[in-house]
Amino acid sequence: MVSENTLEKLKVLANAAKYDVSCASSGTKRSNVSGGIGNAAAWGICHSFAEDGRCISLLKIMLTNYCIYDCAYCINRKSNDVPRASFSPEEIVELTIEFYRRNYIEGLFLSSGVLKNPDFTMERLVAVAKKLRTEHRYNGYIHLKTIPGASQALVHEAGLWADRLSVNIEIPTENNLKILAPEKDFKSVLEPMKTIASHILESKEERQKYRKAPLFSPAGQSTQLIIGATPDTDKTILKLASALYTRRDLKRVYYSGYIPVNSYDNRLPALSSPPLQREHRLYQADWLLRFYGFKTDEIVNDENPNLDLELDPKVMYALRNPWLFPIDVNKADPQMLLRIPGIGTRSVQLILLARKHTRLNASHLQKMGVVMKRARYFITCNELPMRGSVQDLKPEVVRQLLVEKQTLAPDGAVQLNLFQPTMPALR
Repeated sequence: MVSENTLEKLKVLANAAKYDVSCASSGTKRSNVSGGIGNAAAWGICHSFAEDGRCISLLKIMLTNYCIYDCAYCINRKSNDVPRASFSPEEIVELTIEFYRRNYIEGLFLSSGVLKNPDFTMERLVAVAKKLRTEHRYNGYIHLKTIPGASQALVHEAGLWADRLSVNIEIPTENNLKILAPEKDFKSVLEPMKTIASHILESKEERQKYRKAPLFSPAGQSTQLIIGATPDTDKTILKLASALYTRRDLKRVYYSGYIPVNSYDNRLPALSSPPLQREHRLYQADWLLRFYGFKTDEIVNDENPNLDLELDPKVMYALRNPWLFPIDVNKADPQMLLRIPGIGTRSVQLILLARKHTRLNASHLQKMGVVMKRARYFITCNELPMRGSVQDLKPEVVRQLLVEKQTLAPDGAVQLNLFQPTMPALR
């Protein structure tokens, strides 16, 4: 049975963990009503997605929100007067097992402020995962935050017990990191990333030789970048993300719109709310990098260093390169089909399969999930000639038409096609 003291700590430390998005989306508060069943808590439970698309409920919590650092953008900075609490490893283990037995959760996401020093904190994080695996024979999902500056030995041990590790870069450039978090540097973040990537590769090679060789962080590693706390451009952010995917073999880069929790600090921008639309566009651009074969300079460049907030990055690529369009969907190769706005990876697979048997028209494409209100300006098929395409109408005209077609909410604001950070619906 979980004690009252542990539950009070849970309220403080689960609430403090909500600013870390490097696992998935946080929960929402929705109370039960008379005659209804179930409720949602604003703290404690978040959701991630397995490789097969299955949604997994995680206990998202911090070991402690005490911290020796004074990072300008962090609610848990040591100079802030906020409620503080710390769990022992045993208390985290007890909470996880109790919640798991009651079917509240399927896994654990554990992060922490830095208590005393990086190694001291990392030892306690590792102790939680080790106790769960060895003493309770717990086989559920575990995601551990790796503390920058912790020893390589502790990082290695963490990977033997956890399914995924994450090391948060937070600020996209070292110069701006030094301004907002003087105690931190890029080396303390990039070195553990390199160590984790190396051990993951070694583990895979060992598993090919010996079936029972120990796994190391089998779900890979991830990181988080804070968006809007510094003047860094989207080009800078996406180039860093692309390099991390290539050189550190990251599974995910998470983008977190800066929440103005420390508005008194004049090193930070005067924002009234987080830049959610910019965050949304970065996730879409990230999807293009990972699954659509785009290069960073095709999405953002010196002339266009920031993503357009009105239209998605795939549409903007097409408008900046009108000579590539319209594309004949009955003849184009898969790489070109993926560059057509309104066509996603699943639709491309269906197009390639179907056109072996018939010539496709607009009706066929709609049934395959193609968003024709966007795609029609960039394709030709049986009854869609070049007339009416981006070349015929000119990019500026097509842009205006697409902007006007954005669905408007009742208050006149643009209604975004929002998605989970792990599974954006970009076509």
